[in-house]
Amino acid sequence: MSDVRSETEENVGLLERLFKLKENNTDVKTEILAGFTTFMTMGYIIFVNPGILSDAGMPFNGVFIATIAGAILGTLSMAFISNYPFALASGMGLNAFFAYSIVMNMGVSWQVALGVIFLEGVIFMLLSVVKAREMIVNAIPMGLKTGISAGIGLFIAFIGLQNAEIVVNSDATLVEMGNLFSGPALVTMFGLAVIGILHSKGVKGALLWGIIASTIFGWVNGVTPPLEGIIAMPKFSDWSTVLFKLDIKAALDASLVGVLLSFLFVDMFDTAGTLVGVSQQAGYLDEDGNLPKANKALLSDAIGTTGGALFGTTTVTTYVESASGVAVGGRTGLTGVVVSALFFLALFFKPLIGIVPGAATAPALIAVGTMMMSNVTEIDWDDYTEVLPAFMTMVAMPLTYSIANGIGLGFIFYPLVKLFTGKGRDVHWLIYLLGVLFVAKFIWL
Repeated sequence: MSDVRSETEENVGLLERLFKLKENNTDVKTEILAGFTTFMTMGYIIFVNPGILSDAGMPFNGVFIATIAGAILGTLSMAFISNYPFALASGMGLNAFFAYSIVMNMGVSWQVALGVIFLEGVIFMLLSVVKAREMIVNAIPMGLKTGISAGIGLFIAFIGLQNAEIVVNSDATLVEMGNLFSGPALVTMFGLAVIGILHSKGVKGALLWGIIASTIFGWVNGVTPPLEGIIAMPKFSDWSTVLFKLDIKAALDASLVGVLLSFLFVDMFDTAGTLVGVSQQAGYLDEDGNLPKANKALLSDAIGTTGGALFGTTTVTTYVESASGVAVGGRTGLTGVVVSALFFLALFFKPLIGIVPGAATAPALIAVGTMMMSNVTEIDWDDYTEVLPAFMTMVAMPLTYSIANGIGLGFIFYPLVKLFTGKGRDVHWLIYLLGVLFVAKFIWL
């Protein structure tokens, strides 16, 4: 018995040395819980990503394994290089751009498009090593950083409301209220009530318990599909259909420069926005609003993208759903190790993971959005030159369905209103440059 206790203490000691748990005011139990919560809110990607990329002609089963491999590589890189609790996987939006715009609309083969993503990742690795990306992240004014964080909260909540079918499409008004008594809506509202009650009572893991409770409740009204098994052995031979199938030589063609720039721009600011927003939620930003170890986090992101392209999946980026793990106390890379382990297990527990409906994870997204909106109190509401850019950043993210678009509008309005109100000298020169680049991006890309 003493030998078992000694081995357990030794393992805990190893984790302490690797991830500095006490220094980050966390423990093994909290980090494991955070990892489970993050995985449950982002696990949908292992099914959604293959579904989208299969529309572009990529083999579903091959992409399924590639998606998991890319997520594990990116998340473990983040865990061990930066010791941040951020999880990574193939980015939503970027995968749709890849499939529907680049492959299906422009006629670029998926092999060549993967080559473009590989080049994007290499460029980002170089920019991260020379700390150019870190300089951009840390140059963002605190007012905009606060707007980004709150905007991501709105965006996450909006995604959750869509998954719940509480907010639905309208030809007349773009969006409208869905049927609150539909199956998905009832599942989400039940889960949201569970999370609200548990969180208010200080119960750890309220988000995770809400997801589990929603999934179980979904069996009552038919939203959760029946369980048709628990374990299914993956066919790794399927991976060979996409593994190392990228065409880098063809991706170097001059006609694809615009495509490369589009991926670079969107990924750059999607990642920057997510890092800033979730880092503020975790309390990582220093007194000047800078993110320590930003270059390490961005390098991890670039490694995930480069490796993901080799594996056979689209741009790997930091996930906003990482905020759900942060919300339950995740503060170190151990959270990411747990997420990665669960992604690996998902290879074998595909039938079990696959039954969790979007309506069951929606309550967690809405709850996290609620928590992140608290950051708006840090905006200087008496200074309209701070308020307007922050507000444009916040509202544009959910309304244009893009973190990068929200950041772009913020970068345009911030230097503009500062310059013409006599405060132009307070603005970092890089913000002026990025404002011009975003104007060009909205015009040409």
